[in-house]
Amino acid sequence: MPISARVSLFGLFGLLSCLQTNCYTVPSPMLRQSQLQAQQLYAQNKSLQLQAQQSEQKAFRLGSELDIANRRIHNLNAERSQLKERYINLFNHAKNQGSPLSGDATRRFEELARKYPHFEFDPQTGVSKFHSDILFSSGSADIKSSAHPVLREFAKIMNAGDAKRLNILVVGHTDDKPISKRSTKSKHATNWHLSTNRADSVVVTLSKFGIKQRRMGAAGYSMHQPLVPNTNDQARQRNRRVEIFVLAPDAVVAGWDPEMFRK
Repeated sequence: MPISARVSLFGLFGLLSCLQTNCYTVPSPMLRQSQLQAQQLYAQNKSLQLQAQQSEQKAFRLGSELDIANRRIHNLNAERSQLKERYINLFNHAKNQGSPLSGDATRRFEELARKYPHFEFDPQTGVSKFHSDILFSSGSADIKSSAHPVLREFAKIMNAGDAKRLNILVVGHTDDKPISKRSTKSKHATNWHLSTNRADSVVVTLSKFGIKQRRMGAAGYSMHQPLVPNTNDQARQRNRRVEIFVLAPDAVVAGWDPEMFRK
């Protein structure tokens, strides 16, 4: 057999052998690119795993914080219910008792009621009522400057004679219309807030006019103690009011015992 034929035959056998044993060498650039892609995929996978773990931890933390917040809200609602019950008991007790005011103080309050048409006074119970329109602008808990004279005279009567030994409870009331104006809602989220904020404003103003703060208490009943059904604007105007209950010296205001301050 010629030498050239033998060489070709050997070359053919070598080619067949490489095909059977996959002896082809992958070019280096392709190998490096594949390795780089594999590394990138591995890094991306690790990053996704880390993000998933962080998301799970964040979800668990938020769940715990939400649970704590819900428990706090539950506790606050329970405390609010207890406080409301105390005020209702005191409110009902005050309505069923006779007036603790002396004859002179009663006479002066009756004169005050005649002087200010939007101020009412019940001589049988000693309860005073201020229509909200005389004290506040619509949706506001800021005392009008025009209401200062009647509140100043009220404080003057309560700081004179036997009335100096009496305590007072200021109670705010609203009508049944929910808070809708954005400007009002930003300051008073609900009628509960508006009624209590108005009572607080009256207490603060009376303290400026000389009534000692330890003699006063404040409460709000929102829309839930109407004088008349809220059937029209006139009725709603009557229900928007601030009431002031004059209490005997031994009256307990929301669990506060005045005897503690006399020892």
